[in-house]
Amino acid sequence: MEVVKEPGRPLLLFCLGTRPEMIKLAPVILLAKQRGMDTLLVNTGQHADLLSPLFDLFGLHPDHDLTVMCANQTLNGLLARILERLDPILEKAAPSHVIVQGDTATALAGALAAFNRKIPVAHVEAGLRSGNRLSPFPEEMNRRLVTEIADLHFAATTLNRDTLLAGGVPAERIHTTGNSVVDALHHTLARSKPGIDLLPLRRQVAGRRVVLLTTHRRENFGDTMRAYLRSLRRFVEAHPDLCVVFPMHPNPNVRAAAEAELGGCDQVIITSPLGYADFVHLLNDAWLIVSDSGGIQEEASALGKPILVLRENTERPEGVNAGVARLAGEQPDQLDHLLGGAVADKAWFEQAAKAEKVYGDGRAAARILDVLAGPAPVKAAPAHSPALLHGFAAAAPLLQAS
Repeated sequence: MEVVKEPGRPLLLFCLGTRPEMIKLAPVILLAKQRGMDTLLVNTGQHADLLSPLFDLFGLHPDHDLTVMCANQTLNGLLARILERLDPILEKAAPSHVIVQGDTATALAGALAAFNRKIPVAHVEAGLRSGNRLSPFPEEMNRRLVTEIADLHFAATTLNRDTLLAGGVPAERIHTTGNSVVDALHHTLARSKPGIDLLPLRRQVAGRRVVLLTTHRRENFGDTMRAYLRSLRRFVEAHPDLCVVFPMHPNPNVRAAAEAELGGCDQVIITSPLGYADFVHLLNDAWLIVSDSGGIQEEASALGKPILVLRENTERPEGVNAGVARLAGEQPDQLDHLLGGAVADKAWFEQAAKAEKVYGDGRAAARILDVLAGPAPVKAAPAHSPALLHGFAAAAPLLQAS
């Protein structure tokens, strides 16, 4: 679909291609449309199979689909295809800003393509750092490079803002907004019902406490991931009132580890990836979350759920500092210890329940758009602001409940 830029009006080009990008940019895109702003949505297709249900859920449709995924692709090949296919769109559309989110190959390629066309770049979820440029890989380096390119930096927390300032980013280019995943999470929970995939799963786990597992990080592939899975299997086999629900990532490395370490265990339920609405309902049902995902660290905090992070470090230390997240490291005995301690650690669960505003107050989309082209600005607040979760409500008419 061709979008013609009107003279004197900003055109916001949103470049996304993965499930997390779609979830976190959807509130911004929907609210932009609600405000009558001109938008152009480019889907690179980096997560081709996972995005279609999200477009349906949020009532959005890409104006361009780059279909960059291919079998046995390399990171360099992926970046090259995005750059090559995005460039003519940028040349023709001449947007006022290109908006990228997070730390994916899509974000890096989108930012670089815009820079090469001298188009301003706005980075949503700016300022995250793990301290190790190889972990997570390649995400940590991706976001560092996007920071060098971006003209506007939308930091989710005051810590992210401080990180950007320490790295030399001018203060006037940084805006503390909260994380838009909180906007999407609470809106989806409020306006959707469990779907056909979740209802039978709920019946299957009835009467047991659910440990929700996700793992997909490239740096965990192989022995590390298999050790994590063995630890989880030992844990639930020692506690008959528990079960693991594992919506498995489609990556062959994840599948191979799961089949080897979890096969034949009646207390482990492996499912295909769930739609976003069903997944957040399952998050809300869970007793404990175990994950190497960055976004799920934020969602767990927003729901007041304790989470064990399957990583040595995290670019989201706010959750650790607030007492909701604990790092498992890469040693199996450390995860064994943390899992065993969770059974009797009521104080941890109570502390986690108080941490629901660590990453935002649900008004991130409004703050982002106020900076880009909006009306009277919403006063930026630290991500731990006690403000009510109502900022995304303005976009409600545009969201299709599942």
